[in-house]
Amino acid sequence: MTRVLVVDDEPQILRALRINLVARNFEVAVAADGGAALREAADWHPDLVVLDLGLPDIDGVDVIHGLRGWTTVPIIVLSGRAGNQDKVEALDAGADDYVTKPFNIDELLARVRAVTRRTAVQDSELARIQVGEHVVDLAGKTISGGVRLTPTEWHLLEILLRNPGKLISQRQLLTEVWGAKYLKETHYLRQYMAQIRKKLEPDPARPVHLLTEPGMGYRFQP
Repeated sequence: MTRVLVVDDEPQILRALRINLVARNFEVAVAADGGAALREAADWHPDLVVLDLGLPDIDGVDVIHGLRGWTTVPIIVLSGRAGNQDKVEALDAGADDYVTKPFNIDELLARVRAVTRRTAVQDSELARIQVGEHVVDLAGKTISGGVRLTPTEWHLLEILLRNPGKLISQRQLLTEVWGAKYLKETHYLRQYMAQIRKKLEPDPARPVHLLTEPGMGYRFQP
């Protein structure tokens, strides 16, 4: 049974999420502040953390940093902070996804399922991935239908495909593909993603697999 730690200082949200997650066969623990969250995570070792940023004792971003000091457990931020800067800070600290309050419970549960599926899949199973009409072989660096990518396009695509459903920040992509000196060159990402979509998406103007989260980053939606 997948263990989910829900961290929020609003009792009604803790209650609603506990009821909905337990009904879907998740094991749930709750914490009302950052200190309790860090202690519970260390003692209970959850498989997933759903975390509010506006906690009464420790800012949620600092909780993310605290967790990332010793664990790679997936973290979905659930927060009333809707500004892009807040989202980017949380993602750069190590969050895997970001859902803004007020939220749709079905959307949040879909994100939870996507994260838990991703962590259950081993790299060997990720070698061949369906993207629209094409099959991408990450190990062999080939794509069905004779599609060819440049080395930079491959690098970008591989990061996204190895993290299905995860929102990857612009900062992370720019750092991993071009280096830390290129953090402001977001137009690189727009240009290369447009080229990749032309090669893989049935309708590049309306992508359904290689998605943009404006101001934040990109996501591969299987």
